[in-house]
Formats: sequence, structure tokens, C-alpha cells
Amino acid sequence: MSQDKKICVSLIQMACTSDPRENFENAVGKLTQAAQDGAALVCLPELFCSQYFCQKEDADFFNLAEPIPGPMTQALGKVAKQHKVVIIVPMFERRTAGIYHNSTVVLDSDGSIAGLYRKMHIPDDPAYYEKFYFTPGDKGFQAVQTSIGKVGTLICWDQWYPEAARLTALQGAEMLFYPTAIGWHPSEEAQEGQSQRAAWQTIQRSHAIANGVFVISVNRVGHEKIVEGEDGIKFWGSSFICDPLGVVLSGATVDEEEVLVTEIDLRLVEEVRRNWPFLRDRRIDAYDGLTKRFLDEGDYREF
Repeated sequence: MSQDKKICVSLIQMACTSDPRENFENAVGKLTQAAQDGAALVCLPELFCSQYFCQKEDADFFNLAEPIPGPMTQALGKVAKQHKVVIIVPMFERRTAGIYHNSTVVLDSDGSIAGLYRKMHIPDDPAYYEKFYFTPGDKGFQAVQTSIGKVGTLICWDQWYPEAARLTALQGAEMLFYPTAIGWHPSEEAQEGQSQRAAWQTIQRSHAIANGVFVISVNRVGHEKIVEGEDGIKFWGSSFICDPLGVVLSGATVDEEEVLVTEIDLRLVEEVRRNWPFLRDRRIDAYDGLTKRFLDEGDYREF
């Protein structure tokens, strides 16, 4: 327990425009700022190089996708190597003709690709028409070894599923990252906005507690209107970092671009799990029902 495991983690909360080049340059500037402020690991928000185009179904948006490896990973790999930082890069991935993913690449501090995760849970809600664009991930949930520790990357809609957090933590992840694009429908903000945002933070803090890990959630800000005549989405920012007890260590505003750099001590993972041994006490012999969509009468056997 005496080994120093303190690192500085940064989240980049940013607004996105319709110009991918402008978004990329904005991201690189903020990555550089984070590194200069001492960050060893930096995470960008979901699909940061574009506005959230999933507000409508339009095949032209497939032109935004890139292969992995490709120009994006090559350019940001140079940034990672220059500043000796690990970068979590959310991307619209073109795997092959007709197969696209909502993905994250983990770039290690030497610029190499340490891991690739493809979003597993794909939503299809008003103004979140992701099933039109994204093939569900087929690489499973992963913990990626980097130069500063083992990280798990999940994406936005994944954050509502405790199974995803658990399976990632069981592979040794000490930090769970959730690059995100989530916000209010403007017509709902006054009545339901605060409760929606509170639920979003609560579920992620619960993953930290249940698994004894740090959770870092990275959202965008801004009011984006993709469809003419519709209200669009008002992204609520509020990016945050919490520790294995669910305590929020730092958080961003609802409407401003921010570069948060927070020191965390990975030794806390061991300390919390020793005192709250939830992983030890799991009844792995009694969870067969979790592999079913719903437990109809007669489906579940008692132990």
C-alpha cells in the first residue's frame, strides 16, 4: 500500500461545431492545456469531432467516419507521445463498407494504440437515432493496460447498465471512463431536467461504489440543432470524477467548456475493496437469470 499511485486525470468538456477540423483543433488545444497542467491521462467526450448528428437519419453523415488506425489516431498519437499522456479518443469508426461503430481508442503515452472498445448498448430514442448509424460492439467489455494503470472505456448509453461496469471492473479496471453526449430536450428541461441529470450522475456514482473504482464521465455542452424546425438537444455538461466511495472529486458546469485536472490516488481502490468487499461476497452461483431478457414464470431455479 505504500507505493505511490497518485496520478492526475483530466476530462475535456467542450462544445462541438459543424466543422470537424475546428473541433479537432479545439480538442488538441485543450489536450495540450491538460498536459501542461499535469495530467497523465485525458479523456475527450463522445463523438467530439462533430455535432451530435444522430438527431436525424441521414446517410451523408457516414462520411464523418474514419478507420482505426487512421488519420485521427495517427494525429492524436503524436500528441500523446509529445506530451507523454494517455488519451481516450472517442471516434465514429468506419470498420468496412456498411459497418460503422461508435468507438473509443486508448492511446498510450508513447502514441501507440493500447485498446479499442466499440459501444455495446445502442439507443434509439427521439433525437438519439443511433441504431441507424452504429453496429453494436462485438469486442465485449474490456480493461486496457496502459503505462499508468488499467482503464475501462464505456460509452454514454452503456452508463445505465450495471452489468457493463461490473464486467469491465472484473477484468481489473481501476478507472471507468464514460465519454458521453447527453442532454435535455429543451421542452422537458424546466419540468424534468434536474431529475434527469441527477439520475445520470447517480447511476454512474453507483458503479463506482459497487465496483470499488474511480468513474470519470465526460460530456459536451451547447445547444445543437441538427434538424430544421426542431428544438435540438441542449447538452448539460456536468462532467465529473468520483472516487470508489462515490464521492465527487470535481465537476464541471452545465454550459461552459472546461478542462478539469484532478489528482486521484489509485491506492484507494485497494483500501475501499478491503473494507467493502462487494466483489468477494458476490454469489456467482446464483446469477443465472441475468443472461435472460426477462424471467418468465418457471425460468428461474432457486439454489
